[in-house]
Amino acid sequence: MLLALGLVWRIVHSPLGRNLVAIREDEDVARVAAKDVPGLKLTAFAVGCGIAAGAGALYAHYLRFVDPTSFTIMESVFALTIVIAGGAGTFWGPLAGAAVLVTLPEVLRFLDLPAAAAANVRQILYGGVLIAVLRWRPQGLLGRAIPGGQKGLRQ
Repeated sequence: MLLALGLVWRIVHSPLGRNLVAIREDEDVARVAAKDVPGLKLTAFAVGCGIAAGAGALYAHYLRFVDPTSFTIMESVFALTIVIAGGAGTFWGPLAGAAVLVTLPEVLRFLDLPAAAAANVRQILYGGVLIAVLRWRPQGLLGRAIPGGQKGLRQ
């Protein structure tokens, strides 16, 4: 994880990272500024896939067996909730989202609920956190405030 974070940190603080932010903010302006938008998007996709492949290889080594049933929709929703709650487009946001959403269900251990009820309450907590963040802090816990308030994204 530290190796992946170090790689992402270097990319974010490099000219490549600045170009990717420019593309995220306004793709047309980046294209007019003579940036290779398709090439930069492909590079970002390849780096993301490489990091995911490394994590998948470590996960498969840890479990010693992986099949498609190992990954349900709930894992995807959980990962997306972490990113949204922490702040998409930030470096520290997903780490904060992971810290909150991984430690939050641990509180349920002290309530001494049956296993079936604890799983349902955990899903309710995840949904409640996601709704609360989207309602009161749509940019995420560590995201920057949207200029001009909640009027929406750029026109």
